[in-house]
Amino acid sequence: MSNQVNPLQQYFRRPAIYMKLPSGGMGYEPDALEIPDSGELPIYPMTTIDEITSRTPDALYNGTAVVEIIKSCAPNIKNPWGMSAIDIDPILIAIRIATTGSDMEISTTCPNEPCGEESTYDIALPRLLSSYQAGNYNQPLTIDELQIKLKPLTYKEMNDSSMLQFEIQKALVVLDDIVDQVERSNKTTGLISALNEMTIKIMVAGIEYIKTPEATVFESEFIEDFFRNCDKNTFNRIKDKNVELRTKSESKPLDIKCMHCNHEYQQTFNVNISTFFE
Repeated sequence: MSNQVNPLQQYFRRPAIYMKLPSGGMGYEPDALEIPDSGELPIYPMTTIDEITSRTPDALYNGTAVVEIIKSCAPNIKNPWGMSAIDIDPILIAIRIATTGSDMEISTTCPNEPCGEESTYDIALPRLLSSYQAGNYNQPLTIDELQIKLKPLTYKEMNDSSMLQFEIQKALVVLDDIVDQVERSNKTTGLISALNEMTIKIMVAGIEYIKTPEATVFESEFIEDFFRNCDKNTFNRIKDKNVELRTKSESKPLDIKCMHCNHEYQQTFNVNISTFFE
């Protein structure tokens, strides 16, 4: 291959916007992120290959589409699988802004009876992007003598959990088609066991350490053993705290005023990559 500099290089895409990560870099695996001195990551517009990737069913299902698009458009994130799940939606929103502009049209149906009219509204993505904030993961949860330090999931942990949950839900749907009661009971037991295992794995993944008066435990196998044997109230308090922190890191509902009846309501905003870049 020639060592000659491509004379078309000056026409390559350039960063369209810069953004600070809501996580501030918290929760990233080693070498997964390179933060510039400015603290802001450059975000590039999508290429045609990126758009094709965002419409590839297998890549959408297994999470590869998100990973490849982030590699292309947010190159300072060196390993998207290891990035904090807190930053996934904000980065995808920033890529959408860099690619198609600041406004996005959404459709929503008024819940007020008897209105029920569907309308379209423009939302300002930069304003939405600035609303993302990370929950306070720095303050450990104290339960009696224990101090539990929680952490956000990585994208891989979140994606693996979503895939497993999807497979379990599919299996639950076909249970009604099983006529044999013994077979149905066995499969139900197996699915419940799989759900319990998934819950334990996610709980373990969301813990940085558990501190006792005698030791600080980082080892995942010991933390898993703890979750399998702690009392219900302790388990639920940690689970609830994890949900609280994750909820604080998610996008807030959009405030909508129906253009037909003036009813005011809130609309959930979800970043669905299969349609988000259309």
